[in-house]
Amino acid sequence: MDDEQQHPEHGPLAGFTVGVTAARRAEELGALLQRRGAVVLHAPALRIVPLADDGELLASTKELIDQVPDVVVATTAIGFRGWIEAADGWGLGRPLLERLRGVELLARGPKVKGAVRAAGLTESWSPASESMAEVLDRLLEEGVDGRRIAVQLHGEPLPGFVEALRAGGAEVVLVPVYRWMPPEDIGPVDRLLDAVVARAVDALTFTSAPAAASLLSRAEERGLLGEVLGALGHDVLPACVGPVTALPLQARGVDTVQPERFRLGPLVQLLCQELPGRARALPVAGHRMEIRGHAVLVDGELKPVPPAGMSLLRALARRPGWVVSRAELLRALPGAGRDEHAVETAMARLRTALGTPKLIQTVVKRGYRLALDPAADTKYAGD
Repeated sequence: MDDEQQHPEHGPLAGFTVGVTAARRAEELGALLQRRGAVVLHAPALRIVPLADDGELLASTKELIDQVPDVVVATTAIGFRGWIEAADGWGLGRPLLERLRGVELLARGPKVKGAVRAAGLTESWSPASESMAEVLDRLLEEGVDGRRIAVQLHGEPLPGFVEALRAGGAEVVLVPVYRWMPPEDIGPVDRLLDAVVARAVDALTFTSAPAAASLLSRAEERGLLGEVLGALGHDVLPACVGPVTALPLQARGVDTVQPERFRLGPLVQLLCQELPGRARALPVAGHRMEIRGHAVLVDGELKPVPPAGMSLLRALARRPGWVVSRAELLRALPGAGRDEHAVETAMARLRTALGTPKLIQTVVKRGYRLALDPAADTKYAGD
């Protein structure tokens, strides 16, 4: 909110590019990011395949109607609604609801609770954390030995959850309402991975563990996993909607940021704090220059900069106030070859984009430097 108040003309995420991997609610997340100034790259890392006509779901539904469980765990709102709708289509909706009214019904979080109540049912309990780990702890504390527990899956198996219940003596019935599958068009995912490797995105958002696992799997298929993990470890911020979503990334050693409330709004607000906080801000030639992903703020005014110009600016900012040679700047230019004239061309365009004279000084026969304010020399000399 502070950023928006300071720079209402562009928003706190202006100049940043954010990747969205979600399949569901991607438009909502993208709109929230764009309203705050971000450029959004959407690449659904998976797709949801409903199993309304699936024999496995039908068999599980019939089994639960014939042999009533002691506990039913509803894990997602879309999955629970899909299950009831599929049962209605088979003419089993009423008997299924009758069975569910007589059992201990656990709903993982408020959205699931809403779906349960929309079906005319009342949950027995719902964790404040929306965590399956908290659901598991409650069940194990109650004791599961000899109990029959139905678990509505949310697109992927829950091996740790299910195994712990079975180890405690429970009989577990799995209800697979829908599955996550790779996207039909893998092109957007590949382009997003290329952008991550090239550091052309500043953050990647994840709203489900399967999406995170799918993206990493595709990176591995392409031989890019090491580069992608390196980018996520240093330059590209991985932001997850909650701790369960973060597990596939954490298993690969990637630290993530997560909001305190596991919702899209708080996720976006977290990015509004994190990304500007990671941006490099320098006092240059009497101005405040803040270097963002694909743009620069000069005294709070947004200046879009071409990719080549951003590469040069980052190279100069690594040692603010120090002279950087043309040869070194050439190495920072992607695909520039060996012609130092490319540096001069990109530098001219960078200066034009910045629109403020004297931010970048030419040092004859040596190279270029950021005109760091004298008072800042000591502070930044060791950078």
